[in-house]
Amino acid sequence: MKKLSEREEEIMSILWNDGNPLFIREIIDRMTSDGQSRPNFSTIATFVRGLETKGWLAHEMIGNCNRYYPVKSLAEYRANSLKSMVSRFFGGSYLNLVSTLIGNEKISSDDMEKILGEIERQRKEDES
Repeated sequence: MKKLSEREEEIMSILWNDGNPLFIREIIDRMTSDGQSRPNFSTIATFVRGLETKGWLAHEMIGNCNRYYPVKSLAEYRANSLKSMVSRFFGGSYLNLVSTLIGNEKISSDDMEKILGEIERQRKEDES
């Protein structure tokens, strides 16, 4: 799975967070809700069509307009993005990733306990 561009991620995030199929105008409305300048309709339409071609989105026809929805989940994208990052920056080692986070004090001891609990839960599920 290829990494998305910043604009593609923004569009996908809007669709993942909304949870409903959206028209391009609705996507643009959500992009400008934080005071940003309004992106050009044709530019966003080009990105949306590209995402559809790449297999990220699909559409349904409503009258003469397309309403778009994600085909791939946010969880799937997160997992693949993390795997790619670990491969590129940490030699494929999740231990190196966690060691870096601990060393930079980005993970609290409470979070580490939760992570260890999640690992244990996953291990028990895998054994079942």
